[in-house]
Amino acid sequence: MTRAFGCMLAVACALGACDGRPRSGSSSSKSQPHTGPALAVLDLSGGVPEKEEGGLFGPPPGRRRAFDSLIKIIDETQKDKDTKGFFVKLGSARFGMARAQEIGDALANVRAKMPVYCHANGLGNGSLFLAARACSKITLSPSGDVDAVGIAAQVMYMHKLLAEELHVDIDILQVGKFKGAEEPLTRDGPSPEARESLEGVLADLRQSWLDAIDQGRTGHAGAREAAEDGPYAATAAKDRGLVDEIGYEDDAREAAKKAVSAVRDVTKFGSGSRQAGTELDDVLKAFSGDESGTPQAMVLRAVGSISMGEGGASILGDEGITERSFIKQIKRVTDDDAVKAVVLRIDSPGGSALASDLIWHALMKLRDKKPIVVSVGDMAASGGYYLASTGNEIFAEPQSIVGSIGVVGGKVGLGDALEHIGVHVETFPAKKGDESARARAAYESPFVPWDDATRARVLASMKGIYDLFLTRVAEGRKTTVDKIAVSAEGRIFSGVEGKKRGLVDTLGGIGAAMTRAKELAGLPSDALVRTFTTTPKLVDVLYGGEGPESSAPIDPSKLAAPSTASAAIAWTHEVAPETFVFVQSLEPLASHERFACAVPFALVVR
Repeated sequence: MTRAFGCMLAVACALGACDGRPRSGSSSSKSQPHTGPALAVLDLSGGVPEKEEGGLFGPPPGRRRAFDSLIKIIDETQKDKDTKGFFVKLGSARFGMARAQEIGDALANVRAKMPVYCHANGLGNGSLFLAARACSKITLSPSGDVDAVGIAAQVMYMHKLLAEELHVDIDILQVGKFKGAEEPLTRDGPSPEARESLEGVLADLRQSWLDAIDQGRTGHAGAREAAEDGPYAATAAKDRGLVDEIGYEDDAREAAKKAVSAVRDVTKFGSGSRQAGTELDDVLKAFSGDESGTPQAMVLRAVGSISMGEGGASILGDEGITERSFIKQIKRVTDDDAVKAVVLRIDSPGGSALASDLIWHALMKLRDKKPIVVSVGDMAASGGYYLASTGNEIFAEPQSIVGSIGVVGGKVGLGDALEHIGVHVETFPAKKGDESARARAAYESPFVPWDDATRARVLASMKGIYDLFLTRVAEGRKTTVDKIAVSAEGRIFSGVEGKKRGLVDTLGGIGAAMTRAKELAGLPSDALVRTFTTTPKLVDVLYGGEGPESSAPIDPSKLAAPSTASAAIAWTHEVAPETFVFVQSLEPLASHERFACAVPFALVVR
């Protein structure tokens, strides 16, 4: 046992560079003091995901770490007496609007006390939003550009292709006139209801976006108008007041150090942020299972689409929120006596109605024992809002999207399309000669459309799930179904409108949610806040990742031979990664479930 453990540590050292060799991009590679006035560096050029990449030993070396970690690091670093200013590397990264707003707000608080210098190679709507709010000075690379082109959303309508050209039978049902589930497949443009819902939320997002740019770029006349009139090359962006200087990152960084009289720069987040030996410490903690017994708050992440995840994993992999694994996390937090409050961070367009309800139940049991404060990222919609309703309080940014309380169900029938190319599919019911029996037996078949009787039964079941959805939200929000119903039927809202309608309690980010969670639990303001991680303990490694009480293993055939629909969904991960999480949220309709609480279209706000 000792030898095996020693070997594993040796591997960890080899991977984590335990010998302390300097890494690319780390300040440790430069000859500079280890103490004294410092410029804190935040490298956001690789983006800021809601959760870090996995791995046996946690996040890969040099990647620190995820969104909630960034917010905590900003708060902790500004309190360090040696910190004299911040330098933020934006690169060409793109950010979701709500996350951009929250990072911008966190750094705006720093900006009120000390300078925050930023450098970008390129800015888009989201990163410009962040920079305008956060940065005392914005420098853009000489060959960079600012793609400030205004906010818009796109929805693809494929009715003509599917129905008229490919002869595909589309049978999609919905509950809630604003849900818009079938429209991309059955219309060549939006219905008045769908247009009203989408244009309403976009108007709110645009207003808060422009206000932030206007306020953040005070003294730069015309910046607000310029934000919707790009793209701009570097010189034009400077002329319009969207950036302050044109220059290279290394020069901007050295100028920032000089401006704040810093003798060193210290990377606190991103590439190069993890100091030598940190990975080894993480490995030791992973193997020992060491967790502090100090009273604390816990951040629990619910990120991605929601699925049942048969056998413990989705057939599309472990991305997203799977019922079995997430409920296991909830139970661990519930039973951890050191955890006095939970911050549930949600960024999800929903997914399986069944999984959403089962997770809702587990979260409500958790709420019976300790307070839950929900922090909404870019989106808590449909099943995502189902989970959010379990919070004692819900925090969201103005740019967050909430709501979409409704149900989607249906299937795509390929029978006529196959007939069109010379392939005939015949259904043989066991109850010979009974056409209704034929239709019922082929209920799940992708080759036969539903008859009216089957469609009526499906719709009745969907209405039952919709009513349950309303009841669950009302119970979680401690209100009535009637009050929730007026904001249901699939409508989506910005955080601002969500607050007006009682779907959100407070406008604010995860930092504010952490503070509130401590207050509700009676914890001191400086109490520890940990983030739940799935880094395996030694017992998990020995037992294949689930411990001795693990249920049946995953059926390899489900992973090796996914359905054609699932393969098509997975394909979007490669060709259209921005839409993947939305498409994946409809995975239940491609497997054995017929209903989903999901945003039924890929809403990409730019």
